[in-house]
Amino acid sequence: MADLMRPLLNEDPMPHISNNKFWSLDDIIEDNIGDFGWAQLVQCLLVSLARLFDGQQTFITIFTDAEPSWHCTTSTTSNDVTCTTNSDICQLSNSEWAWDGSSSRTIVSEWNLQCASSIITSLPSSSFFLGSFLGCLFLATLADTSLGRKKLLFLSCLIMSFSALATIFSTNVWIYAILKFLSGFGRASIGTCVLLLLTEKVGKKWRGQLGIMGFFFFSLGYLSLPAIAYINRDSSWRSLYLYTSIPAIIYCIFVFIFVSESPRWLFLQGRVAEAIEILERIAPIKGRALKSSLISHVDIRVETSNSIKGLFVKRWALRRILGVMVLGFGIGMVYYGIPMGVQDLGSNIYLGTMCNALLEMPSYFVTFMVIDRCQRRFSILGFCVASGIFSIICFIVSNYGSNDQEIVMMKIGIEIASLFGACMAYNMLLIYTTELFPTSVRNAATSMVRLAIAFSSVVSPVLARAGRRNAILSYGVFGFVIIFCSIFVAFLPETMGATLCDTMNEQEEENDTFVT
Repeated sequence: MADLMRPLLNEDPMPHISNNKFWSLDDIIEDNIGDFGWAQLVQCLLVSLARLFDGQQTFITIFTDAEPSWHCTTSTTSNDVTCTTNSDICQLSNSEWAWDGSSSRTIVSEWNLQCASSIITSLPSSSFFLGSFLGCLFLATLADTSLGRKKLLFLSCLIMSFSALATIFSTNVWIYAILKFLSGFGRASIGTCVLLLLTEKVGKKWRGQLGIMGFFFFSLGYLSLPAIAYINRDSSWRSLYLYTSIPAIIYCIFVFIFVSESPRWLFLQGRVAEAIEILERIAPIKGRALKSSLISHVDIRVETSNSIKGLFVKRWALRRILGVMVLGFGIGMVYYGIPMGVQDLGSNIYLGTMCNALLEMPSYFVTFMVIDRCQRRFSILGFCVASGIFSIICFIVSNYGSNDQEIVMMKIGIEIASLFGACMAYNMLLIYTTELFPTSVRNAATSMVRLAIAFSSVVSPVLARAGRRNAILSYGVFGFVIIFCSIFVAFLPETMGATLCDTMNEQEEENDTFVT
């Protein structure tokens, strides 16, 4: 607590400035908000809440699009075959079975999709992630150019929440899928904007700790879904969207009023006076202000370049970006696919989802502990291979095991182990990517990796649905894909302890072994 309340501004707001000296952007921020105060904490918490609502909308289809339980209404079918819950529902007439509870519990029971192909039943989830994929392409650059971080966060949350609210008026799966696409398109930039707003308002000392705060709130939103769904288990699936979208819309109002823009982005846009004003406002000690004359000492020269093009000009950069994108695709397949396939384990969907959500939280703390102790390449390889092996074992147990309670619990344990490995690999990959590329292309490289992850999230719901009939199409494919993709880490250099470079030429000169 003493650290939080420690003054962040020096007694003299310009301690080292002479009339002939210019300060860099880092000088201004480090000297004035290098530590951490209450105003910054409030801003970080307020910004991180966006990830909570993002997590809810990302995984809400686990419950709204699930196939509910059903029971036989007759002991024998028209073919004189005993009717059980293990019977093929598509081979029974409508008079021989009925849903447990209301038929409006999920979209499957309300729109009679139980016998539809996996492509149709997974269409809403795939549409959501397809929207996220395209949103990454079209919205990502707006945070660096015209809109900035705050306005894009506000716009993204607004699109996501209003699209989610509109889904309650869907009359068929096609309209529902279109609205899910719009919701996914809107939420595509939330994660990036939150990360930038968290890390760009604090000094270097706190960036790592606060950067992970957004991931924690995302898991918190994911974790809240089983509780909300269980409370409304006898209600329509529309109630889940209603109870998650209304708070998100209210939150958008708070973002617009109370969240401040990134001072770094304002500096780079030449809006130095506004940046200084925000630095004053988030400083924890009232009554101390940066002198207005400081503005004339700020060096705001910015180097501009085509960062996307830079990734494909150099051969070494091309090899790296393709390598991390393949890794991202394989890791994303398990990271998004396993939560979507939790119902296939024959377990309680609320318990299984809660375990998956709880699992992500310790993965952040474990990542924090091993990131400075283990090499990046071997860590990613090890976590990917472990995740793939456990996923394949889960397929074997699901196909050839019984549905006894002990077997079901073992399935859950194996699935959790697979997901944990994917979560660890996911965390490590994002950190590894920032170390592989210089500052001039670092944001572009990270965006490309997120695109690859988003693309795998489009495919994984289809496989998860198909796996309900044969687990090799879900857990089997997930395991083989992540193991195969992990091989590509062998073509990438180790970055543990390496210097972070700023330009492509500097990166080449740093270590000749990195250049081909």
